[in-house]
Amino acid sequence: MNWRKSSHSGTQQSDCVEAARFPAAVALRDSKDPAGPKLVLGRDAFKALTDALKAD
Repeated sequence: MNWRKSSHSGTQQSDCVEAARFPAAVALRDSKDPAGPKLVLGRDAFKALTDALKAD
């Protein structure tokens, strides 16, 4: 699985979010804790989340 750091993450180590794409989902994790919990969303749910974040 290829994790990619978000372009919107801060420059400090403490502000990093990484994402990985799957055919039907997107996974998110905290880069400081790669073995920790992941948030896995279907593509429609991920789009709804990013749309809501952009609207803020």
